[in-house]
Amino acid sequence: MKISRQVMAEVLVTGVISTMASGLQAVEENKEHPLKPVLRVVEKSLKTLESIPAYEATFTKNELVKNRMVSQRMKMKFRREPFSVYLYFLGDLEGREVIYVKGRNDGKVLAHATGIASFAGTLELAPNDTMAMRENRHPITEAGIEKFLLALHKQWTQELKFGETEVKYYRDAKLDKMTCNVIEVSHPRPRRQFAFHRTRLWIDTDTGIAVRVQQYGFPVRNGAKPPIVEDYVFTDIQTSVQISDRDFDPNNPRYNY
Repeated sequence: MKISRQVMAEVLVTGVISTMASGLQAVEENKEHPLKPVLRVVEKSLKTLESIPAYEATFTKNELVKNRMVSQRMKMKFRREPFSVYLYFLGDLEGREVIYVKGRNDGKVLAHATGIASFAGTLELAPNDTMAMRENRHPITEAGIEKFLLALHKQWTQELKFGETEVKYYRDAKLDKMTCNVIEVSHPRPRRQFAFHRTRLWIDTDTGIAVRVQQYGFPVRNGAKPPIVEDYVFTDIQTSVQISDRDFDPNNPRYNY
């Protein structure tokens, strides 16, 4: 899987132009806050997701957890109702499995490791348990494309109250096998009301589904690059799949619980 970690100027080799020229013109004429059209794009993507009851995908994350960068890749099965997540880790953590189903298993995450750690057997952890959060910025109850989009919508809605917001649009950004439109929201100066210096939202042009969210912190000094805080990527998304309770059952014979 080819996923660039460079800044947008290096990623978008096809050029930087507005994908919503008419929308930008309207912003100028009506003095609309630049985040208003961005929120409409997010809401449109959320509407698309409402018609997708379940999906499978490869989920890749790079996130800062207690001053340590955690990079992981996993296969994901996701169901909206009841909210259900199954993760099978790849790479160095190959074989680790995690299951969470809202309203079942006493509200616990069911997880098991591999190697020596597997002798501990299946762990039953609250989603916000210290062990469950050791390698995560967000609990599993916030997993999935829709949850990330809802968090972004909340973030940008709160930022509507303030100025110092610049929005740029990019098109033809390549991500794995997808072509995406990218929205970049940035704030020039660190302010208490801004959690991040720069945020990028990638949307697959074919499906309208958001497939990547990047959040950058403010540079530690003038001239320094903004540090990546969160980078969440969904690829190989399969929406025409049959997913049932069996896919979130630790007794599934295909799993290694």
